[in-house]
Amino acid sequence: MTAEGFLEGRRLQLARGVLLQCIMGGYPAARFYGSDDGDLALIAEPTQIHRLPWSDAPRALAICDADELTGESSNLSTRGQLKKVIARYAARGLAPVVATELEFFVFAPNTDPTQAFRPPVGLDGRREDGQSAFSVSSNNGLRPFFNEVYKCMAALGLPRDTFMHEMGVSQFEINLLHGDPLLLADQTFLFKHLLKEVALKHGLTVVCMAKPLAHTPGSSMHIHQSIVDSNSGKNVFSDEQGEPTAMFRHFIGGQQAGMADFTALFAPNVNSYQRLCHPYASPNNACWSHDNRAAGLRIPASSPVARRVENRLPGADANPYLAIAASLAAGLHGIEHELEPSEAIQGEFEVPDNLSLPCTLHAALERLKRSQLARELFGQEFIEGYIASKTMELTSFFDEITPWERRVLAAQA
Repeated sequence: MTAEGFLEGRRLQLARGVLLQCIMGGYPAARFYGSDDGDLALIAEPTQIHRLPWSDAPRALAICDADELTGESSNLSTRGQLKKVIARYAARGLAPVVATELEFFVFAPNTDPTQAFRPPVGLDGRREDGQSAFSVSSNNGLRPFFNEVYKCMAALGLPRDTFMHEMGVSQFEINLLHGDPLLLADQTFLFKHLLKEVALKHGLTVVCMAKPLAHTPGSSMHIHQSIVDSNSGKNVFSDEQGEPTAMFRHFIGGQQAGMADFTALFAPNVNSYQRLCHPYASPNNACWSHDNRAAGLRIPASSPVARRVENRLPGADANPYLAIAASLAAGLHGIEHELEPSEAIQGEFEVPDNLSLPCTLHAALERLKRSQLARELFGQEFIEGYIASKTMELTSFFDEITPWERRVLAAQA
């Protein structure tokens, strides 16, 4: 809308169905969002109104809540769902703290989707060949792009902890500073949007797919989680002697209880499971461990004040609001019901059947359909609408025959 209209306080409204729009652009049946398809009000978050530093013409972006016209948050809003989870913690005198680690690839433009992605040509005139993981000079060929990324992050108030080259060809990772879950979800969303826009200015393509390249590690969005007492600010996962508390155990127990039911929320696309079916550094299990990257739930080595649980299941393609909400809701469920976790695993291990997770989007959606826990924590309207939208996407995928099928199966008798 125009700046004048925004500053005058003109209300912007949006059809409810847009919150269930699938990634191809279509919509599930109207019964999932109200047969009238009435309007929602978009209410700007005052702290998240930003002048866009990469735009040549003056433009701004406002992150909004989607509220019903009666004033309450829409059940279909993922940002609204996260706010409800945070409010449930607050009612118990607790405040969750999270940080996200986001991985992404920087590629040359890809105008033919039948062709594989390729790394861009760097300042040295060459394409990266995959030998730059964790190198201090690995992004020099993309220095103009990253310089503008850093400047735009500063302009948007996005503090960064660390930035590095990851294991994949032209793959990078940023760690955002820990803080309020809603703020981190907003920052993760803004950062992904910033990456895409700045890349276009530099003739590049940023891809946040979970697995854009074969034979290469995928991209995750690990979520680090701790809880502090709202009054004292102390980490409730550690006691006065620095030892783990019962609440710490129960949080892990809740995470384990919810991971299989919520897999479709953490891994929302067909491609998500390409990352998870090659589980090196992408664990598709609900095991937990002290500092073992093969576990879906990892307890990083840290001091007692920084004791936290890292959920390693979500991919870079996950909705940050929904993934954080689902992870925190599962943990709180464990605290409320005093759920005990399994035994911690170390070293090489085989995943027990009760801690395995769905390995396809179809299986994950079927698990979500049967989940009473998901309906209890997120409401029937949201869960059924989400499943309907994702089922449309899965059906669209199955409507196409892949090159692998033509190459390998066509010659079969």
